[in-house]
Amino acid sequence: MLGAIGLDERQESAYRALVALGAAEVSDLAHRLALPEQDTERALRRLESQGLAAQSSARTGRWVAAPPGVALGALLTQQRHELEQAELAAALLAQEYRAEATEPAVHDLVEVVTGAGAVTHRFLQLQLGATEEVCALVTGKPIAVSGMENDAEAQAAERGVRYRVVIEREVLTLPSGLIELSAALGREERIRIVDRVPTKLVVADRSLAMVPLTGRGAEPAALVVHASGLLESLMGLFESVWREALPLRLGAGALVTEDETPGPDPTDLEILSLLLAGMTDASVAKQLELGLRTVQRRVKGLMELTGVTTRLQLGWHAYEKGWVARR
Repeated sequence: MLGAIGLDERQESAYRALVALGAAEVSDLAHRLALPEQDTERALRRLESQGLAAQSSARTGRWVAAPPGVALGALLTQQRHELEQAELAAALLAQEYRAEATEPAVHDLVEVVTGAGAVTHRFLQLQLGATEEVCALVTGKPIAVSGMENDAEAQAAERGVRYRVVIEREVLTLPSGLIELSAALGREERIRIVDRVPTKLVVADRSLAMVPLTGRGAEPAALVVHASGLLESLMGLFESVWREALPLRLGAGALVTEDETPGPDPTDLEILSLLLAGMTDASVAKQLELGLRTVQRRVKGLMELTGVTTRLQLGWHAYEKGWVARR
């Protein structure tokens, strides 16, 4: 628990024991900790350097604990200050990098990562660095990182990062597939399913993507793509797969269920038809005797369903899907 301020397990145990006793001889403390006296004294010296313990001035060889509220508070304040300085340095370096890389060379737009360990680390790093949204295509036969099985996803979701994930149907048959999907849906991640995805893909904040370079049997390798035309193409690939995929829901008994008929209901179709006829949201609401917010909420729901970001795209999608008649 105190590792964040630089104490290892042995030093933390020594401090906790010293706090409980108030003061103790090295031999007594060593006996309590079941450690050699030499190791115990070494731990006490480390605590002394951190201001957490001191040798008694009244009795040689006796150690006393510093009050936790004061000693630990000072260390935490120091850690916060150092972290703030590190964040400032990172921000300055990022600003300098952007200034120097306004027109990056072609070879700087992609990087090749090889080896299972390196691929896994980069995959987790990409998610931990996301601040807004992570989009992913997940295969039933992972190469280096197993589907959605990583703590980074849960940590990112806890920070408010949105997830949109399309999985292959084969994922449902994996030993822990339903368990992981239930956990993801419980974190309010949006998950859809298709028979097969074209490739494994992860995109963070529409600014960084990762795709595999090798198949099963070969040494794992991946391509990390930075902001570029290639990244836009990969994002376009994800959006096209997302639009065609079926949503998954968390049903009764925490069972994952597949929505067989995703699409607008009759009211949605009426709203779409009137909007495409040129009516405003307020006019549509009045015509259908609905609240203005209801109309806007339904339009937003349709945009999320189709994976589009503008109403123009929604109209095009409505025609392509046959939701409204061509005239």
